[in-house]
Amino acid sequence: MARSIIILLVSLIQLCSFSSSSDDHLHEGKSLSVDTKGDVLISSDGTFSAGFHPVGQNAYSFSIWFNKPSCSHNCTVVWMANRDYPVNGRHSKLTLTKHGNLVLTDAGRITVWATDTVSHLSAAHLKLYDGGNLVLHDSTGATLWQSFDSPTDTLLPLQQLKKHAKLVSSRSRNNCSSGFFNLYFDSDNVLSLLYKGPEVSSIYWPSPWLLRWEVGRSTNNNSRIAVLDPLGKFSSTDNYTIKSADYGKRIHRRLTIDFDGNVRLYSLNEREDKWVVSWQAYPRLCKIHGTCGPNSVCSSSPKYGRKCSCIPGYRMKNHTDWSFGCVPEFDLSCNGVEAGFISLRHTEFYGYEYAIYTNYTVEMCKNLCLEQCNCKGFQFRFHKSHQPYSTYCYLKSELRNGYHEPFFDADIYLKLPKTKLSLSYELVQDYSLECSVQVEQLTRTYHESKENDPFKLFLRFLSKNTVLWSTCAIGGIEFLIIFLVWFFLIRTWHESDLMGSYHLIAATGFRKFTYSELDKATNGFRKEIGRGAGGIVYKGKLPDDRIAAIKRLIDANHGEAEFLAEVNTIGKLNHMNLIDLWGYCVEGKHRLLVYEYMEHGSLAENLSSKTLDWEKRFQIASGTAKGLAYLHEECLEWILHCDIKPQNILIGSNFQPKVSDFGLSWLLNRGDVKHSKVSRLRGTRGYMAPEWVLNMPITSKVDVYSYGIVLLELVTGRSHSKGVEGEREEVQRTLIKWVKDTIDATETWMEMIIDPTLEGQYDKTEMSILVTVALRCVEEDKDARPTMGEVVRMLLQLGEKH
Repeated sequence: MARSIIILLVSLIQLCSFSSSSDDHLHEGKSLSVDTKGDVLISSDGTFSAGFHPVGQNAYSFSIWFNKPSCSHNCTVVWMANRDYPVNGRHSKLTLTKHGNLVLTDAGRITVWATDTVSHLSAAHLKLYDGGNLVLHDSTGATLWQSFDSPTDTLLPLQQLKKHAKLVSSRSRNNCSSGFFNLYFDSDNVLSLLYKGPEVSSIYWPSPWLLRWEVGRSTNNNSRIAVLDPLGKFSSTDNYTIKSADYGKRIHRRLTIDFDGNVRLYSLNEREDKWVVSWQAYPRLCKIHGTCGPNSVCSSSPKYGRKCSCIPGYRMKNHTDWSFGCVPEFDLSCNGVEAGFISLRHTEFYGYEYAIYTNYTVEMCKNLCLEQCNCKGFQFRFHKSHQPYSTYCYLKSELRNGYHEPFFDADIYLKLPKTKLSLSYELVQDYSLECSVQVEQLTRTYHESKENDPFKLFLRFLSKNTVLWSTCAIGGIEFLIIFLVWFFLIRTWHESDLMGSYHLIAATGFRKFTYSELDKATNGFRKEIGRGAGGIVYKGKLPDDRIAAIKRLIDANHGEAEFLAEVNTIGKLNHMNLIDLWGYCVEGKHRLLVYEYMEHGSLAENLSSKTLDWEKRFQIASGTAKGLAYLHEECLEWILHCDIKPQNILIGSNFQPKVSDFGLSWLLNRGDVKHSKVSRLRGTRGYMAPEWVLNMPITSKVDVYSYGIVLLELVTGRSHSKGVEGEREEVQRTLIKWVKDTIDATETWMEMIIDPTLEGQYDKTEMSILVTVALRCVEEDKDARPTMGEVVRMLLQLGEKH
């Protein structure tokens, strides 16, 4: 009888537990546990579930998934709270605290995710709605938090993708952590697809070689919202709209950015119990940036589908993941006599050209590439559509985004050692991925409770001997001191290990100098060659006899880890129009950067000394634009310059311009870039965009504005910061107004504004384009300004017409 009662009670407890956990609500003070299989929230119509979903061996993520197609482990997940920090399969919980905070803990100990919400009213509750939105309410029904505001890789019908949110792909088909592809609104208010790899990033949709208006997009929208409606129409405020192939049907849908970088709209075919693709953004998958990694080519065929292949002389870096690309099997010296070329027909490597030459023969392109150490090859293209016919030579510093199409009208020429020139090449090589799922078990362990545990026996003994409590109190204090010392030692060890990893990363690209080395190189920091808001620059001679410009940062209140991480990012930049960073020093409060020395000094010095003819000025204008476009669009998205001016444009021996101090504004206070408004002004008076003064959101357009001012100074030879004196009035006016007024006043405006030191020796077509570009760059409205990529294309088109 007693046994029957116990069994009945246990059954009732299990039934009650199952019933409460399978509701669509989670009430204040309650939890969902990973240990209980049925501990989930289910929407009232049964479409969605929310609970712990397995993402690997003993690894779980708190997720929302479709209940159809029917699934157990391989469900269609639409949202994850902790995709990059999975929890263990024991004792992990999602708890709604009594204060209204939703907290996910790993084994009840480590908080890996929280909503950081507070309910000042009682009875907060969490609800999973029929549309797939998980919402945290207070007792009045007001929303404290909702999953729709922080999407992962999927957008559900009526869920808005807003300007500060983005969809991020999974790392691979079997790895749910954050991948390399983003769908988001860029700084021009345009919905874009971005490849954000471990080293470089670039926008690949809409087509980056086209202007935004050419693909029907509008930059004149501040709301930046995209939404999928239940009938299958996806639209955004930049005028982009598509409809699914089955538009009009009221069925389950989802818009997902897949691990391969393509955005697809899926519809649920309930009859066959499977998802079908009803629209996709990119039908030509090989055009997606980063598809096969560096030094590799993507190709498509009916026989093989999409395939990745290493180019000749290179081997696959990681046989489990093509995104790592290929690495060279040779060391190529700078001696051009030892190198030659292999041509790959109908193949392109998009981007990363550091120079473009028109009307060059193949042999002329080869000679150019052989002369330069950083040239890895060149793209050669013959334009039949141009009259007269033109050839184009694009010198490449990186071989990325490679793809082959049988009808592509250009070839790539790879620079290789002559010993490798006999290599054969096939588009589909015998490289098979090792596709077995290899998931490491999380390292956190949990020890079983044992009855004979000495510590528990000791506590039991204490409970029976109250005389020892005072002794235990003293022992507890001693234990606390020991614990704090232990914690400090562990933390110190962890930070030193972190520093070691940063040193290793930094060492792969540039050198770490000691303070004493740089003190000796600069002879005690005596010869100052420049200064700015960020620091003072000294000329120095390094131990290997190289002449360097050594910048001593004024703001040195940074932790070593943060400084090294960001310097490492800047050190990876590689462009012929960006100053080379050779190394750094971090000792105590000393923070120094070691750059290459530019013998002709700054653009400001050259303008004042009147050493620049028109050809050099146009070369400086286009080179500076290329360097800034690289910073804004081809490398990491946070790098803005914020202080473009003639003093920060340095001139090399062949009068090739190099932008200096790039990214230093963010380096000195990078945290500000995460906010739409920056806490303090940056830059130099006279070159600062109106956004700084008006406290408006800061984007890459602040650099565009400053670049426009520099262009006007290049053309006129006048300083914007000093103003311009009119002929009939003594008051000074700004350079912008003076140029505009002169253009409006007379047809001979070119003769009026051109730098008189040029003595009339200039190209009128080039000047007209430069002034037009400059005035577009200095528009008050940032949305009316072009991007630096568009500026480069306008200048290149001018070169093509010549």
